[in-house]
Amino acid sequence: MPDVRIASPQGKWILLTTVLGSSMALLDSTVVNVALPRIGEDLDANLSALQWTVNAYMLTLAGLILLGGSLGDQYGRRKIFVIGVIWFAVASLLCGLAPNAGVLIAARALQGVGGALLTPGSLALIQASFHPDDRGRAVGLWSGFGGIGAAVGPFLGGWLVDGPGWRWVFLLNVPLALLCVPIALRHVPESGDGRKHGHFDVLGAVLGALSLALVTYALIEARGGSLVVTVTAIAGVAAGVAFVYVEKRRPDPMMPLGIFAVRQFTAVNLVTMCVYAAIGGFFFLAVIQLQVVVGYSALAAGTALLPSTVLMLLFSARSGELGERIGPRIPLTVGPLVCAAGLLLMLRVGPDASYVADILPAVLVFGVGLVTLVAPLTATVLGSVDTSRAGLASGINNAAARAAGLIAVAALPLLAGMGEDAYRSPDAFDDAFGRAMVWCAGVLVAGSVLSFATVRSLPPDCRRPECRTFGSITAPPLEGERAKGRIE
Repeated sequence: MPDVRIASPQGKWILLTTVLGSSMALLDSTVVNVALPRIGEDLDANLSALQWTVNAYMLTLAGLILLGGSLGDQYGRRKIFVIGVIWFAVASLLCGLAPNAGVLIAARALQGVGGALLTPGSLALIQASFHPDDRGRAVGLWSGFGGIGAAVGPFLGGWLVDGPGWRWVFLLNVPLALLCVPIALRHVPESGDGRKHGHFDVLGAVLGALSLALVTYALIEARGGSLVVTVTAIAGVAAGVAFVYVEKRRPDPMMPLGIFAVRQFTAVNLVTMCVYAAIGGFFFLAVIQLQVVVGYSALAAGTALLPSTVLMLLFSARSGELGERIGPRIPLTVGPLVCAAGLLLMLRVGPDASYVADILPAVLVFGVGLVTLVAPLTATVLGSVDTSRAGLASGINNAAARAAGLIAVAALPLLAGMGEDAYRSPDAFDDAFGRAMVWCAGVLVAGSVLSFATVRSLPPDCRRPECRTFGSITAPPLEGERAKGRIE
């Protein structure tokens, strides 16, 4: 039984290294968007390259995060966590030194691989190390510090872009890793699930990532309407079909399809995809809108969106408690509608926008909607399946959210009619941004309708602290006990 106490020196070191590791991936998902206009200017990159700068990372992260959790269970969570941190740092160094957009995109894909290795292990190490009496408080502290990191991320990213330069958005990860790795090796005990099965669904992971990559390419490059785009889209769908076939036939699949027989689980994952598609699309375009159209600096643009994350950090616990009392149906129906209202308020954000009168109300309303729905959403996912499958359910939910954000970043510019050089023209980008916000609001309304129609039964109480104090708005929290998530 794990016996590390939170008040002991070892317990404090474990908390520090897991917070540092998870913060690397968490910060990277929030600060890069702020740097996009400056990256495009310095590397002479078009809008497609900026989309790939975001999506290359999300692609490998979403496609491999379930496999990363399984590798930690098999070979040791500390070992895979440390490998992930080192991998992430080396890829970050390549990003910071990238001479052109192509190298940056390739390095971002490598970053996502590192993120897929370290992200599942961060919380799992806490669950596997601390004494049961201290575990809840340890997870709460981990989630709280992670939420603070998520809140600081856009501000820090903007400060780096306006100061030392956008390359430091990536280079900052290197000293964090140099601090994190020695602490992990010295103070964090090794752990695994004790079952050396030796089989991993590498084929399933490759097919899943390949399907996402091909569909994403087709969406981003669809403006040209070439034969290559059509062939790529068909190949992406075919890879998706092959993924489902493989997962159905394998004895030890990465994503056991039987879990989707639970109607509530399937429905809530569809709601998750609607919500996080809108979130991903909004944050990708909003920081560009604020800089290109409104004229904000990178620091001002990052800070302008900060209130939504702060609201999540401050009030997610109360939202979780409310969801337990009244059930998930109302929060999951009302929350997306409030978010949609916030995005429609963003239509007022133009060249002469006032922060207090135009931008802040939209960000606050959007944040209130997120507070209303995120904690109950996570609780409902975990409550819809047996406790023995909580890790698997959480991993699938996290991957679904990231995949939805990936598709949104690829599809929104196409749906909104953005040209390759739209972000260089304030008028053109402003017009397309308004259309994109309408699309995002529509997806949220669809999620609300789906929740009202399908979410019925009350889940068991979610007393996991990560459900309540999680401050990130880029993806749902992962359940820590990955070892229990596999179906025998």
